[in-house]
Amino acid sequence: MKKIVLIVLLTLLGGGLSAQTNSRKAARQVEKARRAAMDSVLHLGAVQALESGAFVVEVDRLIFKRGRTASVSSNTNFVSRDGDEAFVQIAFNTVLAGPNGVGGITVRGNVSDVTVRTDKKGYLYYGMNVQGIGISARVDIMLIPGADRASVTVDPNYSSNRITMEGRVLPAVDSRVFKGRFH
Repeated sequence: MKKIVLIVLLTLLGGGLSAQTNSRKAARQVEKARRAAMDSVLHLGAVQALESGAFVVEVDRLIFKRGRTASVSSNTNFVSRDGDEAFVQIAFNTVLAGPNGVGGITVRGNVSDVTVRTDKKGYLYYGMNVQGIGISARVDIMLIPGADRASVTVDPNYSSNRITMEGRVLPAVDSRVFKGRFH
């Protein structure tokens, strides 16, 4: 009798654990599907912003020439384009104000030679030349498929001080960056 009660009790407990495990799996699958749908919507917004020429890449990480990285604030580090004008701002979290007043540099230039293409894997490549008083560079943006994350490479024409940045691509109207004094 004790064996039968023990077997029934173990069977009931096992079924309860199985149901609990199934509900956890279902909850994880729902959350994963929700995140994928949100990423897809953000990706479409990023693609439209790049194609319209009114975007901001809010940078949260800088990668220097020899692979060193630095985490930075996305409100003061960005690459933007609005029509024929582009800005590149890099500001480090330091006590010093820097030439732009926010701890780094801000340069403005005119945009030319814009190229947009998508490869077989879904990566969108956006390139533009930026020419101004403080900048003469090629700016290349690689948007990751299914997300709003991008890698930006600023390659100056007259030096080898290339810098790579990573961040989110947003439409210009949705961005909340702080633009410092520019040259």
